Amino acid sequence: MEMYERNRPFYRGGGITATGGEPLMQLSFLVELFSEAKRRQIHTCLDTSGIVYCDKRKEEFERLFAVTDLVLLDVKHSAEEGHLKLTSKSQKPVLAFAKALEAADIPVIVRHVCVPGITDGEKELNELGRLIGKWRNLKGLDVLAYHTMGVLKYKNLGISYPLEGTADLRPEKAKEARAKVLEGIREVRGRN
Repeated sequence: MEMYERNRPFYRGGGITATGGEPLMQLSFLVELFSEAKRRQIHTCLDTSGIVYCDKRKEEFERLFAVTDLVLLDVKHSAEEGHLKLTSKSQKPVLAFAKALEAADIPVIVRHVCVPGITDGEKELNELGRLIGKWRNLKGLDVLAYHTMGVLKYKNLGISYPLEGTADLRPEKAKEARAKVLEGIREVRGRN
């Protein structure tokens, strides 16, 4: 907060964004940080996959929601099976988190990484649009092109890269993918 205050004269709007890794792994800290930011009238944004959401900590999440202005939600896949295959984790906590954000009326911008051969198919993209198009608090959509910049980091850490051999996605393909997701959103919302 001290660093933010020192630089406040240079900021034109905006605020602070908690990102990661996964910032929800430090939920108590986030509640404290965002509470202080709100006390100082600083906009708060959370960049998360929502994967660690659980009802057992519902009250703590509600305290976080009370001081959160915007969520950038990383939606990895439109379906449970695809999410499991891509992340080896269930999609259920992500969808429960999205539902809780909707109930708390927190604006959400969905971020989706378009991975060649995994999340770039027309059916997958349309289904993603149909999934997120139901959310009343959806305020934006970013479709990002998959890149291999993390491969070297995994190698240096001695960890096998889960998407080994997957090529970068050309940026123009991400634009096309975004258009497909938007088609699915329009279908759900009854707009052509």
